[in-house]
Formats: sequence, C-alpha cells, structure tokens
Amino acid sequence: MPPFTLEPLSGRYLSFEEREEIALLKARDMGVREIARAIGRDPSTISRELRRNAATRSGSSDYRASVAQWKAEMAAKRPKPAKLATNPKLRAYVEERLSGQISRPNGVKVPGPPPPRFTGNGKPHRKHRAWVRAWSPEQISQRIKLDFPHDESMRISHEAIYQSLYIEGRGALKHELVWCLRTGRALRAPRERTRRVTWAHVTPETLISERPAEAEDRAVPGHWEGDLLIGLERSAVGTVVERTTRFTKLVHLPREDGYRHKETPKNGPALGGYGALAMKNALTNSMSTLPAELARSLTWDRGGEMSAHAQFKVATGIPVFFADPRSPWQRGTNENTNGLLRQYFPKGTDLSCWSAEDLEAVAHALNTRPRKILGWKTPAEAFHEYLESIQQAGVASTG
Repeated sequence: MPPFTLEPLSGRYLSFEEREEIALLKARDMGVREIARAIGRDPSTISRELRRNAATRSGSSDYRASVAQWKAEMAAKRPKPAKLATNPKLRAYVEERLSGQISRPNGVKVPGPPPPRFTGNGKPHRKHRAWVRAWSPEQISQRIKLDFPHDESMRISHEAIYQSLYIEGRGALKHELVWCLRTGRALRAPRERTRRVTWAHVTPETLISERPAEAEDRAVPGHWEGDLLIGLERSAVGTVVERTTRFTKLVHLPREDGYRHKETPKNGPALGGYGALAMKNALTNSMSTLPAELARSLTWDRGGEMSAHAQFKVATGIPVFFADPRSPWQRGTNENTNGLLRQYFPKGTDLSCWSAEDLEAVAHALNTRPRKILGWKTPAEAFHEYLESIQQAGVASTG
C-alpha cells in the first residue's frame, strides 16, 4: 500500500489517531453511537467512515486505521474526472431529462416555439424559451435511483449536475443547457446569498402572536395596521389605519437628495424615501402626537422598510408586530383601506408628485366617509368621540 500522511487536512476530517481509536473500539464490538461518544464525533461521521473506508480485499468488511487513512486520502485527491465526462450513458440520461423534447401522451414530439440563439447570458427576457422536459437536477438525481435500482454506476448528485453546467473545467454538459433550468440563470447564485436570513428584522417578540389579545376583537382602540402603497419609479406612500375606528393617516415619503431613477448606486444608501431610517423618521413624526391610549401597537407586513422598528418603539413608545408571511388577512383593515386609496393613487402612477398637504386631503376624504361597520358614522367622528372620552375621563379623575 502506498504511504500516507498522518496529519489531517483540518479538524473537519478524521485524523489517523481518531481512526486508530475507531478501529480499537470496533474490535471491542462497540456500536456506532458508543464510538461516536467516545471520540466526540457525530454518529453519522462514524457510520460513513465504517462504510466507505473499510478494508474489503479479504472479502469481509474489517476496519483498519492504515487502510482507512489511505482510502480517505485517495478519495480527497483533486481534481477528479467528472462522472458525466467518463460515463456516456449517465450523461445521456441527464441531458435527456434536461433538454429532451416534450411530447403528447401518445408519444408524439411537440417542437414548441423556436428558441432564440444562446448568448451566454441569462434566459431571454419576454421571449420564447425552448419547450423541454426541464427536470431539475434534484429530480434527476433522485429519479435515477428508481430507474436503475441495481446499477451503481448510474448515480449522480444534483450538485455534480450543477457544477457540470456552471463550472468551467467540469463542463461535461454544454453551458447552454442552463436555459433548460427553471431560473435560466447564466451564473449560479452565490451560496452565501442563499444563506441570508429572510426577514432578519423580525424577532420572536415582534411576531403577531405576541400582540396583545385586546387588539384581535377591536374592542379597545389604539391598535394600528400599516403598509406601503408603491407607485412608479420606486415612489411610495405610507398608510396607517386604526383597527377599531378605521381612522386613516397617510405618511409622506419624499425621495431623498441624490435620487435618480435607475442611476442610484447599487448597494448604496436607500434614497427612494422608504429606506429603514427614512421610514422610521416619517412614521415617528406622524404618530408621536397620539395620546398613549391611542398608541397601543402597530402591525406591519414583513417589508424591510420597518427594519428600524426598535428605534421607532423607543421614539414613540409604540411596539411593532409583524404579520405572518403571506397572510394579508392578518392586516385586513389596512388591505381594505389600501384598496380604497387606489382610487386616488392608481397603480403605475408616480406617487412622489403629491405633497404632504395633498395626502392630508385624501386622508380627510376617507375619514369623513360614513362606514356601515361604524353604524354610518365616519372614522373621524368615531376617532374623535373616543379621544373626547379619554379627555373627559382624565378631567374626572383629577377633579
């Protein structure tokens, strides 16, 4: 057997000393989990080591540390020939599932629209794409086990397929087959991007399940719902609605200095008017004048514009809660109000052209419109009635 090194590549891999310990414990008929506890490794690591690196030349599956170390080093050598480059049958199977023509149930092939010429970029925008079978690499790698249950040479991981498509030097598959993937990306999304935490600003204490129970039945005013109306060229208007009285406040979100549509520096500061800090400041100015009895909570969707909710709470004393993903009914009052507001701010129009005074006029129009749910009172009347009752209660308690 050729010589091997005793030093591990890193702490991630088993060392020769650990393999010697595994061999001794295995000789004592200890189980996988017992061995794992003894050397401080995960049971799956031990199970995989015994399966992959056992000495099989004698016809049995004995485990010897020296053989296991040599096998591990041989497996770790790079570069390795790609499976798809050395196995024509496997490559044909993968290519057929990626780019094979679709067919009718009776087997007749359907050509579909003529696709554009491959340019090396991502999929064509608003143009025909080839009608192909378009299996995902994961679907291919899992289905092949069912189609060839006894042929171990017909095995491949989905990662190997992706690497063959995207990494130069491992290109057993033509790069143009990336257009057969659903996303049609010419470049693979970096792994770090896929690991980003979605809605990182939503902490456990801000979930809607933590909102006071009194907000649910609308018996106590002071609980608000908020969202953005988005317009053309990244313009926006903030909308805040009180759940009990349906009183509406519109938040002016002017663009900041330096904003130029489609020319703002990538990854630069948010200049559209509803970045986290701009949103926090505008919302604070709008809601800081409310009495404490009418500023009990604010429920928002999970948009990043409310990332500074902690600073908003410090400035106003109003806790912010976030609705569950894809659950607009948890903010039904606000969604309904936004529908009414679209009469004044249609989709596809530039909302930045309206001043704070214009927004105040639209809010006044909604707040002076009688509502069936309020017994045909207006939201303004219901809101001010409760405000007066608060003031009278304060006078009575000091009197």
